[in-house]
This record gives sequence, structure tokens and C-alpha cells, in this order.
Amino acid sequence: MQLDQESCYQALVSRDARFDGLMFVGVSSTGIYCRLICNSRRPLRRNCSFYPNAAAAEQAGYRPCLRCRPELAPGNALVDSHNRLAVALGRRIEDGVLNEISVPELAAEMGISDRHLRRVIQDEFGVSPNKLLETQRLLTAKLLLTDTTLPVIDVAFASGFASLRRFNDAFKTKYRLSPTGFRRSTASADSGRFACELAYRPPLDWDAMLEFLSKRLYEGVEAIRDSSYLRTVSLGGRTGWIRVRPSTRRHALTVELAPELGRAIPAVLTRVRRLFDLGAEPQRIAQRLGKLAVREPGLRLPGAFDGFEVAVRAVLGQQISVKAATTLAGRFAAAFGDPVTMPFPELRLLMPTAQRVATATPAALAKIGVTSARARTLINVARAMAANPNLLDPGADVGAALSRIKEIPGIGEWTAQYLAMRAFAWPDAFPATDLGIRKALGTDDEHKILARAEAWRPWRGYAAMHLWRTLT
Repeated sequence: MQLDQESCYQALVSRDARFDGLMFVGVSSTGIYCRLICNSRRPLRRNCSFYPNAAAAEQAGYRPCLRCRPELAPGNALVDSHNRLAVALGRRIEDGVLNEISVPELAAEMGISDRHLRRVIQDEFGVSPNKLLETQRLLTAKLLLTDTTLPVIDVAFASGFASLRRFNDAFKTKYRLSPTGFRRSTASADSGRFACELAYRPPLDWDAMLEFLSKRLYEGVEAIRDSSYLRTVSLGGRTGWIRVRPSTRRHALTVELAPELGRAIPAVLTRVRRLFDLGAEPQRIAQRLGKLAVREPGLRLPGAFDGFEVAVRAVLGQQISVKAATTLAGRFAAAFGDPVTMPFPELRLLMPTAQRVATATPAALAKIGVTSARARTLINVARAMAANPNLLDPGADVGAALSRIKEIPGIGEWTAQYLAMRAFAWPDAFPATDLGIRKALGTDDEHKILARAEAWRPWRGYAAMHLWRTLT
């Protein structure tokens, strides 16, 4: 990424929030790098260098600012990148895949050579894959040290370090501080609960997001209460709950987690970011959509906390109303989810797993009220997901990923596009065959609909959300 240094400095001087998270400034006189919205005194132009990401700033020898906290900056949106492979690789590294497999193994999974993977990451992010991973681990650890009371050893393992010694060495080498130096004296246990904040670029229409999710909840697994989103979580053998609500201090969402999820915090936060589309750039999107986005410029594209549950919800919603599909979703969770006890009475079930549904019979699924054909489709989807947990990761080629999904018996174009919107978080997905979109545009001619949607690329998924909203 090439940055115009003078333009970057003007954005820094104006503290333009539109660029928050899209670039960082390194200040040679202090050895610190900051977000462009940092409230510290503006540095002189000659002391400033600009970087497209935190990893590049750290590779240049800068330490993160303790005031603006770069780890809280909103992430980059999955936009019309010139290199989709780089976007896909960035997502996988963000997910912590390199904590489990090597770089050559990741390259093999992506169907490319190790050398090509390293070249793509270097060209797009300006650093090596391992450097990108190291920065992510350090910033995640810094977030956990600052905002939670999680024991240091748990922070080390949760952020991906193999040992406490390597964790301590990394902090002393990169930041010239011990990990405990980032502890805030104001942190409190709060009955053992943890709370972190995830920033976004305003505006974010929180009420519209909750309205969308409330009509598609798995009863017992998810709930909306007091302008908050709650759900049960089961990750890596750890079970607990989360509550997400707007921060009262900044443009961010506060994520509260059960203490049992302590070591799973990074994975949970990654899923929350995707569910609520926190990497979006609403001003760019609204500019492209024009009049369509005037009424609700903060409308986001709801993603997925878990790909399988969105896939099931999409199948249940085929050719029936949203309300009827939500009823079936509640029955599905009750029939195949494990019961749990949580401090919130609305939460009493864990989401059914693909492995469990894969072994179910069509007759067992038919008992919740779905047709035999739909029951077979659910089983086919579950078996495909059990065999390939990364099935709903589009990789570098979204078209190829959609083709793989449509190979599953019972999955057609509408379902594939809906999954691309939510599970893939692909901003240009567009279910042109959707009844609501046809109604909103006043035509059943698919060719005319697709021609109309060309003007909205690469944000057709957001256009679909706005079109659906015109019907409410």
C-alpha cells in the first residue's frame, strides 16, 4: 500500500476519524506509533512516518502508544482489494491459524506455494507472515492485559504464545516493558467477568442491527435484551456466554464475557467483529450507494458468529417467511443443542454442532416441522461442514467457493448468495432472486435487477440490506 505522506499528515492534523485503523503514524522523536485520532500533541511533520498497519509500524521499530492504544483501532474492511488472496490470508492469520499450523501448511491449504504466500503478504502488508502474526499476538496480549484481570499466564496462551518465557521475551524485546507494565490499576474483576471494547467507524445503526438479528435468533442460544445482544458460546472445549452492547465512552462495542471463556477471548472478539461488521467503512459505502443509503447511512451487513448456524438458518428460510423460519430455528436448537445453565434465563442451549446434525436421520429433523427434502439438505450441509470446517471460508476465489457450496444437494443460488453475505462477509454478494429485493425494485426480471445492481459494486451486499429495509 502506497501512502501519500503529505495527505496522511493532513489527516493526522485534523484527527480525521475516517482514516482510523487504515494507517498509523510513527513519531521518530518518541519512538512511538499512534492512531491518527490520538489526542496527544501533534508531532512535527519531519518527525512523522506513516504505515498501512500496526505490523509495519512495529517492524520499523516503533512501540504502540499507551494513550490511543492501536490495538483498539477498527480493522480494515473486506473491500474491493486488488488482491483477494491477501484479504483471505489476512483473515486466516487474524483467526490465529498460524498458532496451529505452519506457513507452508497454510499455503498448501490455500492451494498456493509457500513462496507465493510470503510474497503476497509482503506486498500487501509490508511485512512477513510471521511478523504479521507476532504483531497480532502482542496487540491482543496488550488488550487483555489492559482491559481484563486475566492472569498473565492465561493472557500469554490466549494470545497465541507457546510459553510464558517467549511471551515475556517478546514484550521486553519489542516494547521494552514487562507485560505487567501494561496492567491498569483501574481494572476490576467485576465478579469474574471480562469486558473488552471493539472500535468501529461511525455511524453504526445499532437498532437496525438488533432488529435484523432479533428476527433471526435461535431461541435459547441467542437473545436481545435492553439493547444488548446475548448468546451462549462453545469454543475449544470452553463454554460460556457473551453480552454485546454499545460503549458509553467511544465509538465502540463493549463485549462482556464469562470467565470460563478467558483463554478464548481473542477468538470470541474476532467472531464479534464479523457478526457486527465492525471493519466497514460506512462513508465510502454510502457514497457508492448514493440515494439508496441516505436514510440509513450506518446500516451494516450482519455477519456470522458461526458459519454453520447461518447455513442452517439459510436452509430453514428457503421459500418460507422470516418468522416461520425463526420458529423452526428455535425447534432445531431445542432438538439438537445441549442444555446449559447461564446467568441469563434467556440462554439455555448451546448451538447444535455440524458433527451432531450430520449423524441425524431425516425423520428426526422432520419432527421439528421441516419437509423431508429440507431435512436431507440440512444433513448434507452438516456432513459437508463436518468434513471441511473451512467450507464457508471463501479463500482467494469467491466464485469457486460459491460453486463448492452449490454442489451440496439442496443449495441453490439464493442460499449461496445469502451465505456469501453473512458467512463469507463478502460485501459484493447479491441475492438477485430474493423475493424482497424483487419487490423493493418493482421487477421480477433478474437481468434487470443485476443490471441495476452494477452501480452498487463492490457493495451490493449493503445495497441488499437497504432494499430489505425499505420494506419494513
